[in-house]
Amino acid sequence: MFGGIHWCCPWLPLFVMAETSTEPAVPRDRPVEVLDVRELSPPGPLKETLELLTELPEETVLVQLNDRAPQFLYPKLDDRGYTYVTATDPGPTFLGVQTDGAVVSAIWVTDL
Repeated sequence: MFGGIHWCCPWLPLFVMAETSTEPAVPRDRPVEVLDVRELSPPGPLKETLELLTELPEETVLVQLNDRAPQFLYPKLDDRGYTYVTATDPGPTFLGVQTDGAVVSAIWVTDL
């Protein structure tokens, strides 16, 4: 557990991890926006993610593809009231998104 609701498990795919744990399940009935920040150096991923979250409709789940777990992003998400989960080995796809070996974080507003 890190900074609230973060859960990271390298050996369970993201879709299984939320369904088999006490951690929040990623909403599957919402629109999905993908942000690939694997090519950005810090603090680029943090900045791009926070900027995009302010522009997205509240019902959208943001799926961030990164080359590492976004440790510095978690406290900022907590401060803003977002729910999130991160998987370092999510499998080949998540919510229809090709992961290509990325670390995947799903971020969403819990209470709509």
